[in-house]
Amino acid sequence: MRNALVGIVLAAILACGSSARAADIAAGKKKAELCVGCHGEAGISQMENIPSLAAQPDLFIQWQLVFFRAGTRKNEQMQPIVEQLNNEDIRNLGAYYASLAPAKEPKPDDDPDLSAKGAQAAAGRRCAACHTDTYAGTKAVARIAGQREEYLVKALRDYKTGVRAGGAMAAMADVAFPLSEEEIEALAHYLAHL
Repeated sequence: MRNALVGIVLAAILACGSSARAADIAAGKKKAELCVGCHGEAGISQMENIPSLAAQPDLFIQWQLVFFRAGTRKNEQMQPIVEQLNNEDIRNLGAYYASLAPAKEPKPDDDPDLSAKGAQAAAGRRCAACHTDTYAGTKAVARIAGQREEYLVKALRDYKTGVRAGGAMAAMADVAFPLSEEEIEALAHYLAHL
């Protein structure tokens, strides 16, 4: 009986999985035309406090869009856009942004001492445990290497104060809450210049 039940469940999973369509990068690129105004050409933001999306892990993009669409994450510019997205659009956008290369060159580090403090903060808070040794992110965990510095400061402050919810909120709140303002700025500076 137990083997039959396992077989039925396995068959149902395989049947559901085989009917799911693979993400369409070209369709994601077309849908991303809505995003270029803020997140930039090829996902490289040129706007203050707006993150770059290029090379973000596929699942990270998908989850963030789901959180915005559900209202778990709030942003008045994002809200009218995500309301238009269906699940297929979200899968396609995730695949598209994951397929893009990150910014080619990190900005020259104008404050290596601040970066050294940021590297210490990153090691002390074990940032690499989730974001990987290169801070390129993985699965549903954000790429933070080379991200816009002021955006990283904003995100860390939002996690620290509980303004940002969704995804790894509990883990990030635990990491960010004890950070001093100096540590937040050092960490953001270090990561932005990787």
